[in-house]
Amino acid sequence: MIDRRIKFRHIQCFVEIASERSLKLAADKLNLTQPAISKTLKELEEIIGATLMTRNRAGIALTKQGKVFLHFAQISLASLQQGLDGVEQEGEHARPTLKVGALPSVAASFMPPVVREFSEMAPNVMLQIMDGPHGYLIERLKLGELDVVIGRLGQPAAMEGMSFTQLYSERVDLVVRSGHPLLETPDIKRIVDWPVIYPPEGSAIRPLVERLMIASGVGEIPNKIETVSGAFGRVYTRRTDAVWVISSGVVLNETADGHLVRLPFDTSITKGPVGLMARPDSQPGAGEQVFRLAVQAVIDELGLKS
Repeated sequence: MIDRRIKFRHIQCFVEIASERSLKLAADKLNLTQPAISKTLKELEEIIGATLMTRNRAGIALTKQGKVFLHFAQISLASLQQGLDGVEQEGEHARPTLKVGALPSVAASFMPPVVREFSEMAPNVMLQIMDGPHGYLIERLKLGELDVVIGRLGQPAAMEGMSFTQLYSERVDLVVRSGHPLLETPDIKRIVDWPVIYPPEGSAIRPLVERLMIASGVGEIPNKIETVSGAFGRVYTRRTDAVWVISSGVVLNETADGHLVRLPFDTSITKGPVGLMARPDSQPGAGEQVFRLAVQAVIDELGLKS
Protein backbone atom coordinates (compact mmCIF):
# COMPACT_ATOMS: atom_id res chain seq x y z
CA MET A 1 0.00 0.00 0.00
CA ILE A 2 1.14 3.55 -0.76
CA ASP A 3 1.91 5.55 2.38
CA ARG A 4 -1.13 7.81 2.81
CA ARG A 5 1.08 10.58 4.09
CA ILE A 6 2.37 11.11 0.54
CA LYS A 7 0.22 13.81 -1.04
CA PHE A 8 -0.09 15.13 -4.56
CA ARG A 9 1.84 18.28 -3.56
CA HIS A 10 4.84 16.11 -2.54
CA ILE A 11 4.97 14.44 -5.95
CA GLN A 12 4.40 17.67 -7.85
CA CYS A 13 7.09 19.58 -5.94
CA PHE A 14 9.62 16.77 -6.31
CA VAL A 15 9.10 16.47 -10.08
CA GLU A 16 9.36 20.23 -10.60
CA ILE A 17 12.56 20.48 -8.54
CA ALA A 18 14.06 17.59 -10.52
CA SER A 19 13.01 19.23 -13.78
CA GLU A 20 14.30 22.71 -12.93
CA ARG A 21 17.37 21.49 -10.95
CA SER A 22 16.68 24.44 -8.66
CA LEU A 23 14.51 25.00 -5.59
CA LYS A 24 14.02 28.67 -6.49
CA LEU A 25 12.94 28.02 -10.10
CA ALA A 26 10.62 25.21 -9.02
CA ALA A 27 9.10 27.43 -6.33
CA ASP A 28 8.50 30.22 -8.85
CA LYS A 29 6.86 27.80 -11.27
CA LEU A 30 4.50 26.48 -8.58
CA ASN A 31 3.86 29.94 -7.07
CA LEU A 32 5.35 28.86 -3.74
CA THR A 33 8.06 30.30 -1.52
CA GLN A 34 11.44 28.62 -1.49
CA PRO A 35 11.14 27.67 2.23
CA ALA A 36 7.73 26.09 1.53
CA ILE A 37 8.96 23.93 -1.35
CA SER A 38 12.09 22.98 0.64
CA LYS A 39 9.88 21.90 3.54
CA THR A 40 7.70 19.81 1.21
CA LEU A 41 10.76 18.01 -0.19
CA LYS A 42 12.03 17.34 3.34
CA GLU A 43 8.63 15.89 4.32
CA LEU A 44 8.70 13.58 1.31
CA GLU A 45 12.21 12.34 2.09
CA GLU A 46 11.23 11.69 5.72
CA ILE A 47 8.15 9.72 4.66
CA ILE A 48 10.13 7.62 2.17
CA GLY A 49 13.10 7.29 4.48
CA ALA A 50 15.67 8.15 1.83
CA THR A 51 17.56 11.17 0.53
CA LEU A 52 16.23 11.91 -2.96
CA MET A 53 18.30 15.00 -3.78
CA THR A 54 21.56 16.60 -2.81
CA ARG A 55 22.34 20.30 -3.00
CA ASN A 56 25.61 21.81 -4.19
CA ARG A 57 26.89 24.96 -5.89
CA ALA A 58 25.78 23.65 -9.28
CA GLY A 59 22.21 23.23 -8.02
CA ILE A 60 20.21 20.09 -7.33
CA ALA A 61 21.41 16.54 -8.08
CA LEU A 62 19.33 13.37 -7.84
CA THR A 63 20.58 10.45 -5.76
CA LYS A 64 20.18 6.88 -7.03
CA GLN A 65 16.98 6.57 -4.99
CA GLY A 66 15.85 9.92 -6.38
CA LYS A 67 16.31 8.78 -9.98
CA VAL A 68 14.20 5.68 -9.35
CA PHE A 69 11.50 7.67 -7.57
CA LEU A 70 11.47 10.34 -10.31
CA HIS A 71 10.74 7.74 -12.99
CA PHE A 72 7.59 6.55 -11.25
CA ALA A 73 6.61 10.02 -10.04
CA GLN A 74 6.57 11.24 -13.65
CA ILE A 75 4.50 8.24 -14.70
CA SER A 76 2.01 8.88 -11.92
CA LEU A 77 1.57 12.55 -12.84
CA ALA A 78 1.27 11.78 -16.55
CA SER A 79 -1.23 8.99 -15.84
CA LEU A 80 -3.29 11.30 -13.64
CA GLN A 81 -3.39 13.93 -16.39
CA GLN A 82 -4.29 11.21 -18.86
CA GLY A 83 -7.15 10.15 -16.62
CA LEU A 84 -8.42 13.72 -16.36
CA ASP A 85 -8.25 14.04 -20.14
CA GLY A 86 -10.20 10.80 -20.44
CA VAL A 87 -12.93 12.09 -18.12
CA GLU A 88 -13.21 15.31 -20.11
CA GLN A 89 -13.52 13.38 -23.36
CA GLU A 90 -15.91 10.75 -22.03
CA GLY A 91 -18.92 12.79 -23.05
CA GLU A 92 -17.59 13.01 -26.58
CA HIS A 93 -16.95 9.24 -26.71
CA ALA A 94 -13.43 10.11 -27.89
CA ARG A 95 -10.35 8.02 -27.13
CA PRO A 96 -7.04 9.85 -26.64
CA THR A 97 -4.81 9.36 -29.68
CA LEU A 98 -1.06 9.74 -30.11
CA LYS A 99 0.31 9.92 -33.66
CA VAL A 100 3.94 8.81 -34.02
CA GLY A 101 6.11 8.81 -37.12
CA ALA A 102 8.94 6.27 -37.32
CA LEU A 103 11.65 5.92 -39.93
CA PRO A 104 11.98 2.34 -41.28
CA SER A 105 14.96 1.43 -39.09
CA VAL A 106 13.05 2.57 -36.00
CA ALA A 107 9.77 0.95 -37.02
CA ALA A 108 11.44 -2.42 -37.55
CA SER A 109 13.56 -2.66 -34.42
CA PHE A 110 13.00 0.03 -31.78
CA MET A 111 9.26 0.68 -31.98
CA PRO A 112 7.96 -2.83 -31.11
CA PRO A 113 9.36 -2.84 -27.55
CA VAL A 114 8.39 0.83 -27.12
CA VAL A 115 4.80 0.07 -28.13
CA ARG A 116 4.71 -2.86 -25.71
CA GLU A 117 5.96 -0.64 -22.88
CA PHE A 118 3.62 2.22 -23.80
CA SER A 119 0.59 -0.08 -23.99
CA GLU A 120 1.22 -1.18 -20.42
CA MET A 121 1.65 2.40 -19.20
CA ALA A 122 -1.26 3.92 -21.14
CA PRO A 123 -3.70 1.19 -22.21
CA ASN A 124 -6.50 3.64 -22.99
CA VAL A 125 -4.47 5.71 -25.50
CA MET A 126 -4.78 4.77 -29.16
CA LEU A 127 -1.34 4.76 -30.79
CA GLN A 128 -1.16 5.47 -34.52
CA ILE A 129 2.19 4.72 -36.17
CA MET A 130 3.20 6.00 -39.60
CA ASP A 131 6.46 4.97 -41.25
CA GLY A 132 8.11 6.43 -44.30
CA PRO A 133 11.08 8.46 -45.56
CA HIS A 134 12.59 11.24 -43.48
CA GLY A 135 11.32 14.18 -45.51
CA TYR A 136 7.77 12.87 -45.66
CA LEU A 137 7.51 12.30 -41.90
CA ILE A 138 9.07 15.66 -41.02
CA GLU A 139 6.58 17.42 -43.31
CA ARG A 140 3.68 15.59 -41.60
CA LEU A 141 5.12 16.66 -38.24
CA LYS A 142 5.39 20.31 -39.28
CA LEU A 143 1.78 20.22 -40.52
CA GLY A 144 0.62 18.89 -37.15
CA GLU A 145 -0.49 15.52 -38.60
CA LEU A 146 2.02 13.76 -36.31
CA ASP A 147 2.82 14.47 -32.66
CA VAL A 148 6.41 13.18 -32.69
CA VAL A 149 8.81 11.45 -35.08
CA ILE A 150 11.64 9.08 -34.18
CA GLY A 151 14.47 8.69 -36.66
CA ARG A 152 17.86 9.80 -37.89
CA LEU A 153 18.96 13.40 -37.55
CA GLY A 154 18.38 14.97 -40.94
CA GLN A 155 20.20 17.69 -42.85
CA PRO A 156 20.08 21.21 -41.30
CA ALA A 157 17.60 22.51 -43.88
CA ALA A 158 15.20 19.62 -43.22
CA MET A 159 15.48 20.04 -39.44
CA GLU A 160 14.76 23.76 -39.43
CA GLY A 161 12.04 24.56 -36.91
CA MET A 162 12.30 21.13 -35.26
CA SER A 163 13.59 20.08 -31.86
CA PHE A 164 15.76 16.94 -31.71
CA THR A 165 16.47 14.85 -28.61
CA GLN A 166 19.12 12.20 -29.24
CA LEU A 167 18.23 8.69 -28.06
CA TYR A 168 20.95 6.39 -29.45
CA SER A 169 23.32 5.96 -32.39
CA GLU A 170 23.03 3.67 -35.40
CA ARG A 171 25.24 2.66 -38.31
CA VAL A 172 24.56 1.69 -41.92
CA ASP A 173 25.12 -1.93 -42.99
CA LEU A 174 25.71 -3.62 -46.31
CA VAL A 175 23.75 -6.89 -46.34
CA VAL A 176 23.34 -9.77 -48.78
CA ARG A 177 21.65 -13.15 -48.96
CA SER A 178 23.23 -16.16 -47.31
CA GLY A 179 25.74 -17.74 -49.70
CA HIS A 180 26.45 -14.55 -51.65
CA PRO A 181 29.82 -14.62 -53.52
CA LEU A 182 31.04 -11.51 -51.65
CA LEU A 183 30.98 -13.45 -48.40
CA GLU A 184 33.77 -15.71 -49.68
CA THR A 185 36.09 -12.86 -50.73
CA PRO A 186 34.83 -9.66 -49.06
CA ASP A 187 35.89 -6.48 -50.86
CA ILE A 188 33.68 -3.40 -50.67
CA LYS A 189 34.98 -2.16 -54.04
CA ARG A 190 33.42 -5.23 -55.69
CA ILE A 191 29.84 -4.29 -54.77
CA VAL A 192 29.67 -2.55 -58.17
CA ASP A 193 29.63 -6.02 -59.79
CA TRP A 194 26.09 -6.61 -58.49
CA PRO A 195 22.85 -4.64 -58.21
CA VAL A 196 23.00 -2.25 -55.23
CA ILE A 197 19.89 -1.14 -53.35
CA TYR A 198 20.83 2.40 -52.41
CA PRO A 199 19.25 5.15 -50.28
CA PRO A 200 17.65 7.82 -52.50
CA GLU A 201 18.32 11.55 -52.52
CA GLY A 202 16.73 13.23 -49.52
CA SER A 203 16.99 10.19 -47.25
CA ALA A 204 18.70 10.77 -43.90
CA ILE A 205 21.49 8.25 -44.54
CA ARG A 206 22.30 9.21 -48.14
CA PRO A 207 25.13 11.68 -47.28
CA LEU A 208 26.66 9.18 -44.84
CA VAL A 209 26.58 6.39 -47.41
CA GLU A 210 28.15 8.59 -50.07
CA ARG A 211 30.92 9.49 -47.62
CA LEU A 212 31.48 5.76 -46.98
CA MET A 213 31.69 5.02 -50.71
CA ILE A 214 34.22 7.81 -51.30
CA ALA A 215 36.33 6.80 -48.30
CA SER A 216 36.29 3.14 -49.43
CA GLY A 217 37.25 3.92 -53.03
CA VAL A 218 34.03 2.52 -54.48
CA GLY A 219 33.59 3.63 -58.07
CA GLU A 220 30.46 4.32 -60.08
CA ILE A 221 27.66 1.85 -59.37
CA PRO A 222 26.18 0.93 -62.78
CA ASN A 223 23.16 -1.00 -61.47
CA LYS A 224 21.72 1.13 -58.66
CA ILE A 225 18.18 0.73 -57.31
CA GLU A 226 17.19 3.70 -55.15
CA THR A 227 14.47 3.04 -52.57
CA VAL A 228 13.64 3.26 -48.85
CA SER A 229 11.16 0.39 -49.08
CA GLY A 230 12.05 -2.19 -46.46
CA ALA A 231 9.51 -4.65 -47.86
CA PHE A 232 11.11 -4.53 -51.33
CA GLY A 233 14.66 -4.64 -49.96
CA ARG A 234 14.06 -7.73 -47.82
CA VAL A 235 12.48 -9.77 -50.62
CA TYR A 236 14.76 -8.63 -53.45
CA THR A 237 17.97 -9.13 -51.47
CA ARG A 238 17.00 -12.66 -50.40
CA ARG A 239 16.05 -13.68 -53.95
CA THR A 240 18.93 -12.11 -55.89
CA ASP A 241 22.63 -11.25 -55.55
CA ALA A 242 21.83 -7.61 -54.77
CA VAL A 243 23.78 -5.73 -52.08
CA TRP A 244 21.47 -3.72 -49.82
CA VAL A 245 22.86 -0.55 -48.22
CA ILE A 246 20.56 0.14 -45.28
CA SER A 247 20.39 1.26 -41.64
CA SER A 248 21.19 -1.65 -39.34
CA GLY A 249 17.89 -1.37 -37.50
CA VAL A 250 15.87 -2.11 -40.65
CA VAL A 251 17.44 -5.55 -41.04
CA LEU A 252 18.09 -6.35 -37.38
CA ASN A 253 15.60 -9.23 -37.35
CA GLU A 254 16.77 -10.63 -40.71
CA THR A 255 20.46 -10.63 -39.77
CA ALA A 256 19.63 -12.15 -36.37
CA ASP A 257 17.78 -15.11 -37.90
CA GLY A 258 20.29 -15.58 -40.75
CA HIS A 259 17.97 -14.69 -43.63
CA LEU A 260 20.36 -11.87 -44.50
CA VAL A 261 24.06 -11.51 -43.70
CA ARG A 262 25.99 -8.36 -42.90
CA LEU A 263 29.09 -7.97 -45.05
CA PRO A 264 32.21 -7.61 -42.85
CA PHE A 265 33.03 -4.03 -43.85
CA ASP A 266 33.91 -1.19 -41.49
CA THR A 267 30.95 1.19 -41.72
CA SER A 268 31.63 3.10 -38.50
CA ILE A 269 31.90 6.29 -40.57
CA THR A 270 28.12 6.07 -41.12
CA LYS A 271 27.24 5.99 -37.43
CA GLY A 272 24.81 8.76 -36.61
CA PRO A 273 22.27 9.92 -34.03
CA VAL A 274 18.71 8.63 -33.84
CA GLY A 275 16.37 10.79 -31.83
CA LEU A 276 12.91 12.09 -31.08
CA MET A 277 11.76 15.05 -33.14
CA ALA A 278 8.93 17.40 -32.23
CA ARG A 279 7.64 20.90 -32.88
CA PRO A 280 9.31 23.13 -30.27
CA ASP A 281 6.21 25.31 -29.96
CA SER A 282 3.91 22.41 -29.00
CA GLN A 283 3.25 21.38 -25.42
CA PRO A 284 3.35 17.56 -25.01
CA GLY A 285 0.06 16.14 -23.78
CA ALA A 286 -0.26 13.39 -21.19
CA GLY A 287 -0.08 10.63 -23.82
CA GLU A 288 3.12 12.02 -25.32
CA GLN A 289 4.69 12.39 -21.87
CA VAL A 290 4.00 8.73 -21.12
CA PHE A 291 5.31 7.79 -24.59
CA ARG A 292 8.59 9.58 -23.86
CA LEU A 293 8.86 7.66 -20.59
CA ALA A 294 8.27 4.40 -22.49
CA VAL A 295 11.01 5.33 -24.98
CA GLN A 296 13.49 6.00 -22.18
CA ALA A 297 12.53 2.77 -20.41
CA VAL A 298 13.30 0.76 -23.57
CA ILE A 299 16.63 2.56 -24.07
CA ASP A 300 17.59 1.66 -20.50
CA GLU A 301 16.35 -1.92 -20.93
CA LEU A 302 18.29 -2.49 -24.17
CA GLY A 303 21.37 -0.68 -22.94
CA LEU A 304 21.35 1.74 -25.87
CA LYS A 305 23.60 4.77 -25.58
CA SER A 306 23.48 8.11 -27.31
